[in-house]
Amino acid sequence: MTTITRRALTASAAFALTLTSIAPAAFADWRAEHPTFRIGLLGGENEADRLRRNDCMVEQLKEATGINVELFPASDYAGVMQGLLAGQLDSASLGASGYAGIYLQDPEAVEPIFVNLESDGSNGYYAMMYARADSGIEDLEGMEGHSLAFADPNSTSGYLVPKAELEAQGIDIDTYFSNTGFGGGHEQAITAVLNGQYDAGVTWTSGQGEESEGFSRGALRTAVNNGLLDMNDLRIIWTSNLIPNGPWVLRKDLPEDLKEIVIGWMENLHETDRECYEAISQGEGPGFERTNHEFFENVVAMRQRELEGSR
Repeated sequence: MTTITRRALTASAAFALTLTSIAPAAFADWRAEHPTFRIGLLGGENEADRLRRNDCMVEQLKEATGINVELFPASDYAGVMQGLLAGQLDSASLGASGYAGIYLQDPEAVEPIFVNLESDGSNGYYAMMYARADSGIEDLEGMEGHSLAFADPNSTSGYLVPKAELEAQGIDIDTYFSNTGFGGGHEQAITAVLNGQYDAGVTWTSGQGEESEGFSRGALRTAVNNGLLDMNDLRIIWTSNLIPNGPWVLRKDLPEDLKEIVIGWMENLHETDRECYEAISQGEGPGFERTNHEFFENVVAMRQRELEGSR
């Protein structure tokens, strides 16, 4: 479990005290009306690991906001998306496709506030297709007639982008592969390939760092860190173009004072508690970067075309 430093808690508490001293009556009002800040956690990693990795966020945001903070791990991406749309969740870290799916249903539901940065300061990542190292499959051409596991229908790297880019290359998903399916998340799809249930899968990765370690950030790195994967057992056989990192979002109808506290906490986390920052960002980047809707317009358009094509 991530250790929360005394310095980080002190800084969070001081930050909260500074804000509450500005307008105590206003703060008392919004706290009474919004006593709990609810954070959704996407599926794709087992629940215990997700909760442990984000525990520091719960403790520090409680200190900073003065209200209760709860984590809600969903079994899939759709659970978090629907929770945000229904007002049952206040915040989450989404993939770009998940954000696009919410935006296309209700443009006023959430606002993107930050994206994770990679270790070199860039704000994009890649989808990668992987097969078992002993499968004899060396590249995309070798996948013809074999089965493919997508991660989740609302995943950017685990479905939307690979499908779109393969189709742009002239590949008919329904006929090129013997069959396709959804693993139920990135971790689950990796396990399905390792167990021989599918010949290959697609997942997300920074594309930086050592491949032998699962790269610097992504589902492969998380699986390696959790002892679920030895990269010697997999072979990367295809890589997408660069994908914009997904956003941390807040519901637009949250109290403005609460938004300011959360944004201020996240903006400084890489300096106030580096260990906590690396745990919740799942990487070693230089901090969170402010973002807005315009950064995701291409993915929104891609998701819109996917929806229109499925009708």
